Formats: sequence, structure tokens, C-alpha cells
Amino acid sequence: MKKYLLSLFAVAVAATIFAQEAEKEPSAWKCTGVLGLNASATGLVNWAAGGNNNVTGVAFGKVRLLYAENSMSWETNLDLEYGLSYIDQEFDPFQKSSDKINFTTKFGWEMAKTWYLTASAGFQSQFAPGRKYGVSEAYDPIISKFLAPSYTDISVGIDWKPNDIFSVYISPIAGRLRTVYVSDMLAEKYATDQAELEKDLKEKYAVWKYEVNDQTGMVVKSYDCNMRAELGLSIKGAINYTYKDLKIITSVGLYTPYAWNKTKIYKDAAGQYYADLGDLGLGNQSYDGMEFIGYQDNNQRFGNFDVDWDAAISYQFLKCLNVTLSTSLKYYNGVKIADADGVMAERVQFKGTLGLGVGYSF
Repeated sequence: MKKYLLSLFAVAVAATIFAQEAEKEPSAWKCTGVLGLNASATGLVNWAAGGNNNVTGVAFGKVRLLYAENSMSWETNLDLEYGLSYIDQEFDPFQKSSDKINFTTKFGWEMAKTWYLTASAGFQSQFAPGRKYGVSEAYDPIISKFLAPSYTDISVGIDWKPNDIFSVYISPIAGRLRTVYVSDMLAEKYATDQAELEKDLKEKYAVWKYEVNDQTGMVVKSYDCNMRAELGLSIKGAINYTYKDLKIITSVGLYTPYAWNKTKIYKDAAGQYYADLGDLGLGNQSYDGMEFIGYQDNNQRFGNFDVDWDAAISYQFLKCLNVTLSTSLKYYNGVKIADADGVMAERVQFKGTLGLGVGYSF
């Protein structure tokens, strides 16, 4: 009996030691991120300076899944955000405040220490239609929606990953597909003309092309396609750093297409477009009396970079409360935005959000 108990005790001790050693072995998988819901409310009573009662809520999630074992590395990032505001006013009480879908994944093989031959894919869009509020009480124009625009990237390149915190990816073979798609159902729901809505969105997000008559120089804008495909150069960098309850996540992406067409496009007083084709085109007619509106490639040429930069700093305290500062900076060639005077041009887009709410970091 004693021998039996001693044997059983020895087996239990050995199993315990083995389990402890197994727990110490690092896992090939690592998942980090932050999930949260920020909210704010403003109440006014006889407020002389004006304003409206309002409530704003923003749900967000930033998740990173990393696999690293032997010579293989697989990293996936998902960045989601959606915000909605309720404003105590006669019309347009509910207004979208933020909306983002950003997904990236890359798989690499370590060909040298910290250097990986990598294939990467990514997708950017939004959940719900965005509208230009305050245009009229009856209808606010749709200015964006899911798949209008969207950006899908597929590339092959070299990834430098000196550690789990920092990485830089360079791809000389990067394809980008941007889309603008409007369904019949959406047009019917908002009682708008589908063709006109689709044309407006394609014009805004540069999913169109100039068709030039080489004999006359006359130009027609074509909106026949729902997508625009490009091949170019992609550069991406990312930092994912955690120190106790502080988390810093930032990523920047640069893309420029392999294209170069500097044919000048002009518009006459009647609204007709013409291309400056040298000895072709309009013969001896001068373009001096016409308005220069840009180049045939719509600034989509090599050296003109599209920029996407997202950053978030999150601090968790009291187990469940979370304060988060997030920013987004964008600049897209061909995507023109009107200023206060109505002048259309490519412009830097920036959004910043500071929120306090319920959150969880891991």
C-alpha cells in the first residue's frame, strides 16, 4: 500500500512539474488589442450661447493577431469603428460621427534574420452611408457608403520585423482596386436617381477616366466602370506597443501607381473638354481662352502618394474604464474636396477623437 501511495505521489509530482514547464513554453500565437465604447452627453437649459442637447456614442475595436514559429510569420490587424450622435433638433436628429473598416493580413517567410519575404492583402471601407447633413429638410445627399469607396490591396514584398513591436513593409509589386458601387435598393430607399448618385460618387472618389478622341482632341468623361485597378509601389509601417495598462497602436500606408500621363485637359466656355495633343487635337487653335482643369491621369501617377495614417493611444484604469485618443489622417490623389469657397482640390483629411468609456485592453 505504501509503495502504491509513493508511486502515485511521484506520478502527481512529475505531472505537476511537466505542466509547469509546459506553461512556461511560449505560444506561437499572440493576440493583443483594445475594445471599447465611448460616450458623451450634453444637456442645455436656457443656454444663452445656443446649442442643442446631444448624446454621442462610439464603439471601436483594434485587434492584432500574430503567429510566429520557426521561419514563418503571419500577422493580421482589424481596426473597426462606428459612432452615432443624437442631436435634439427638428430634422436630422441622428447623424453618423465616425465609420471605419480597416483589415490587413500578411504572411511571411524569414529568408534572413528579421527579414521576411511577404505576401500581403488589405481592405478599407465603411459600414453605413455617409450623408451631407443640413442641405435640405427633405433629403441629405449621400456622399459615401459601403464599397463606395473601398480600397483592396494585394502585394508581394519584403517585411522587416526586428521585434514584435515594430515592422516596415516595402512592396514593388502592389495592386490596388478602388470601387464605387451603388445598388438599386439603396437608390430606391433614399428616393434618388441611381445613375446620378453613382456618377457623383465616382467623380468624388476618382473612379472614372478621360476618353480622348485623338483626331479632334475632344474629351468625354467615362463612368462606365464601378472600379479602378492600378499597379504600383506600396510602403507600410506599424507600431504595436504595450506597457502595463498603456497601449499604443499606429500604422501608416503609402501607395503610388506606376503611371504617368501628363496630357493637359482644358474646358471651354460651353463646358466641353479638350486634350492638348500637340500637333493633333485642335490644330492651330489656342487653349489660352480655356480653363485648365488638370491632367489626363487625374494626378494618379508615380510619385503622387496616397496616404493612410491611423493612430490610437489607450490607457485602462480601474479594471474596466478606458481613455482613448485616436486619430486618422488621409490624403488621396484624385479625391477632391471643396473648401469654404467651393474650390475643389485634393486636401489632407484629418479626424481626431478623445473618448472616455468602458474598455478592455489585452
